[in-house]
Amino acid sequence: MDRLNTDLVSIILTTFNGERFLKEQLDSLIAQSYQNIEIIALDDGSTDTSVSILKHYASSYHNITVVENKQNLGYVKNFEKGFLLAKGDYIAPCDQDDIWLANKIEVLINAIGDNAIVYCDSEFIDEQGKALGQKMSDVKSLTDFNNPLMYIEVGVSALGHAMLINKKVVIEALPFPVIFSHDNWLGFVATFNSSVIFVNQVLVQYRRHNANLTNALHKKDRKKLAGKKGTKQQRMLKAQRRLKLLYDKCPNQLPEKAVFAQLCKSYESYSVNNNFLRMCLFFKHRNKILLHKKYQHVQLKRCLHCLKAFFKIM
Repeated sequence: MDRLNTDLVSIILTTFNGERFLKEQLDSLIAQSYQNIEIIALDDGSTDTSVSILKHYASSYHNITVVENKQNLGYVKNFEKGFLLAKGDYIAPCDQDDIWLANKIEVLINAIGDNAIVYCDSEFIDEQGKALGQKMSDVKSLTDFNNPLMYIEVGVSALGHAMLINKKVVIEALPFPVIFSHDNWLGFVATFNSSVIFVNQVLVQYRRHNANLTNALHKKDRKKLAGKKGTKQQRMLKAQRRLKLLYDKCPNQLPEKAVFAQLCKSYESYSVNNNFLRMCLFFKHRNKILLHKKYQHVQLKRCLHCLKAFFKIM
């Protein structure tokens, strides 16, 4: 069905000290070929001119609403607040520093069908907006998927800036746990009863710069920006929390529930038995857990990745 300009799409833009690139992003939202949109911009306590920029645009365009948070919520809860304010049946998360191609919403809304989420490819640009000659699909395996085991690991391929989401999924996913990014949590919940589908088109210019710490960056860039991620014990506790949330949220009728239960057991300690159990689970379900990995020699690399699960928290 051609949904062009019939269904309302809510674009949820979150900002925090984003003055540097914000105008370019706003201009790209206003230029969307799909016209039935609302733009809800939520500022999370910026100390620069972000709010002034947002209010200037809102004074010129009737479909832009600006919300100023009284206290900093953090990006996950800021997006959650924006999703709850959305009036549309479809929601498009938006970062403050990217640039959307004019046909992004038009293409995605006509591709989503009865699926929970649709997402697209992105082109990397630098701080000046110059193309870096690389796409998201060059570093991640972008594909359709419908299995929650993919979210055992962080850094999956369906990222929020590229998504269009059926609002029903948002309601089902509430509340958003802050230990997950909002897009990972939504993608996880979407796999329970539906699919996340990929449109093989570049519809976003994704800006890479020192201030955007994200899973879309190369591993060496993430480590450089993030620094040390805590002690071995702290990483274990975080993994335990993450797996417990996945287990609790996964519906009882899904066979993956039992896999999450076993994984929770394997993350109780670094004992030989638990390490072996964790490694075996990764091996058995490697084609689902590691679907997002971009490997030249797929099966060999997946097996090696699973071996690492014996020695470290994945």
